[in-house]
Amino acid sequence: MKTLLPQHGISRTLTRVCDWTVIACGWWLIALSVMTCVEMLGRKVFSFSLQGIDEIGSYTYGIVGAFGFAYTLITRSHTRVDFLLSRFSVGTRALLNMLAMVSLAALAVLCLWRGYNVVVESIELQSTAATPLATPMWIPQSIWLGGYLMFALVAAWAAFDALRLFVRRRTGELNERFGPQTLEEEIEAETEVQIKSPAQASTAHAAAASVTNATGVAS
Repeated sequence: MKTLLPQHGISRTLTRVCDWTVIACGWWLIALSVMTCVEMLGRKVFSFSLQGIDEIGSYTYGIVGAFGFAYTLITRSHTRVDFLLSRFSVGTRALLNMLAMVSLAALAVLCLWRGYNVVVESIELQSTAATPLATPMWIPQSIWLGGYLMFALVAAWAAFDALRLFVRRRTGELNERFGPQTLEEEIEAETEVQIKSPAQASTAHAAAASVTNATGVAS
């Protein structure tokens, strides 16, 4: 599956960190599901309750969503409406794709800034949840802010890379990496089955034929 960032240097580090956080979020969702099942069985059968599962679940969904933004961006899985984009020239598509990345980076930085203000306000007011756990709000909010920080870093680095490609007039690479996924790429991402284009298939067939002829000559 193709990713938005090249697999070297800072891009590789960001991708790895993003992968680790997504795996951690996945395991936490599994643990939350188990605790929710225990909570339901406890209430229905054994007349006991695990206090705060609903509260922890609400924090979890916010945190997982924030970290998921970065992973979705790296894997080029954000939904894009592209019914007009394909009608433009290569240069125009490159300009629009570059502007899309810059706009997304600006939005990510705005989310990070607003999230930071929320955490600072919770610390200053010593806010706690109005629940049996009475959780200090800065704790889940700080983890949530970490998700937006990851999103902002990935989006800003991707926007910088898109700008670099645009300035160097590498429009083909820019459109390939930052443009919407093709149908073949979507199928490959969902099924992990590589779909070859007709040109790739003919090239592979010609290469196989050449190998066969060379083997026959050698024998």
